[in-house]
Amino acid sequence: MKKIICGIQQVGIGVPNVEEIWSWYRKAFGINIKIFEEAAEAPLMTRYTGDKVQSRTATLSLSMDGGGGFEIWQYTSRNTEKALFELKLGDYGLFAAKIKSRNIHKTYHFYKQNNYEILNEPSPSPDGSLSFFIKDPNNNIFQVVESNNWFSNTKHPSFCGGPSGMIIGVSNMEKSLSLYKDILEYDQLVYDLTNEFEDLKNIPGYHGKYRRVKLKHSRERIGPFSELLGTSEIELVQSIDRNDCRKIFENRFWGDWGFIHLCFDIQRMDLLKSECDKKGFPFTVDSANSFDMGEAAGRFSYIEDPDGTWIEFVETHKVPIIKKIGWYLNLQKKEKGKRLPRFILKAMGLNKVK
Repeated sequence: MKKIICGIQQVGIGVPNVEEIWSWYRKAFGINIKIFEEAAEAPLMTRYTGDKVQSRTATLSLSMDGGGGFEIWQYTSRNTEKALFELKLGDYGLFAAKIKSRNIHKTYHFYKQNNYEILNEPSPSPDGSLSFFIKDPNNNIFQVVESNNWFSNTKHPSFCGGPSGMIIGVSNMEKSLSLYKDILEYDQLVYDLTNEFEDLKNIPGYHGKYRRVKLKHSRERIGPFSELLGTSEIELVQSIDRNDCRKIFENRFWGDWGFIHLCFDIQRMDLLKSECDKKGFPFTVDSANSFDMGEAAGRFSYIEDPDGTWIEFVETHKVPIIKKIGWYLNLQKKEKGKRLPRFILKAMGLNKVK
């Protein structure tokens, strides 16, 4: 038996106001299906919250077009703190979330019409695929990328779906590849180039040469939600010329302003834990048996990449399908690696928030 990585479940985003930014994400990306919302303490995360239990509210949402979701996270026991410095390309950590688009030019036109902060026009990446960058009202950066992998078509006017990957700043490419390529199974090399790049030149802090390594997974993801979560990619970026790179979450708490974690939906957590231990990425947080977030339950854990970037794993035990009628799915009784029927996944669309 092997551990099963089902796909990117969600990107955690720390915000000062959940409702305000989620309204923006609904309009910009079509992330409008509420899976759960909970206000509670986070006692298992004290390692990353100043050795003190902090309170927060969290909303997990996704798009029925496909892709991962967002876990939108706001402190209620303290202020959500911004980075202590201006983030620049090459800083270590989760720098930009990749958002999938059916039609790059139509998405770009929609954002332009609605006066979104667009950083550049659609331009080719080193592999020839088109993309462009935008900022949300909280100054987070998103790369809109071409995709032909979709679960359904809700005809959202932005032509977008959910997150389909991340741009991650690293200090040592080889050390980072041992995690992302091996353990997380992004084993397909799209490109590995060191140069100056036109498609990045409008990104904050762009300076000189970078090494860019783009990875995809050669094997199709399996598991209950894999068809909805879809395919994904990781792009690791290492600055060659900057000598002032810093950790994005330097001297801040987990849950503070910005991209907090990249979360993978997985099965067979014990096997994953054993593999991570053997390969030098031990669990730093582990809920052990099951966490309960009221409307959802499961087991979660964290590891850190070589630069301290938080990678979360969630093995889902219970998930709401149609909350209004009390339909919850117990995944502990389901065969590992098997996809849920499409009608069950589509029923989650009834939890749409307008």
